Amino acid sequence: MTNQNTRIVSGEVRFSFVNLLKPRENQYGGEPKYSATILLPKSDIATKQKIDAAIEAAKAKGKAEKWNGVVPPNVAVPIHDGDGVKPSDGMPFGPECKGHWVFTASTGVDYPPKIVGPDLSPVMDATEVYSGMYGKIALNFSPYAFAGKKGVGVYISTNVQKTRDGEPLGASAPAADE
Repeated sequence: MTNQNTRIVSGEVRFSFVNLLKPRENQYGGEPKYSATILLPKSDIATKQKIDAAIEAAKAKGKAEKWNGVVPPNVAVPIHDGDGVKPSDGMPFGPECKGHWVFTASTGVDYPPKIVGPDLSPVMDATEVYSGMYGKIALNFSPYAFAGKKGVGVYISTNVQKTRDGEPLGASAPAADE
């Protein structure tokens, strides 16, 4: 089965918790990954429809390849309402998430994302990649069955395009030596 229908390129999003230049271990340990939290404006209906279709395609792929021919009744999906609460702890999302769909995409250390600027040339300056910047991202939605859990994950497919600067989130933009 092809995975073409599980891959999308987003419209313009805002990036938060950016770890796109250097992989980082998650809070639970495990192998370091490149990752970013994606803030998709709720006004971008076209990208949300592409994401929903990719999630449905990933569920079909999961049924055929990972879940023994059955879609579980409560498949964990990776996208959440930024006006609601975080599924991890039940606390509200931060103010930057209001009016957005929120999800985290990652990729393993062997697959570093390629980051380009608005003109599609590679971004060479580390200070240009930070939480708060705007851009587009290529994503792949894929089913998983791990440690008794079944769901759909979202992965950085390889490319990130920075489209413009934004107000840094959390702290200032990183120094060049970070």
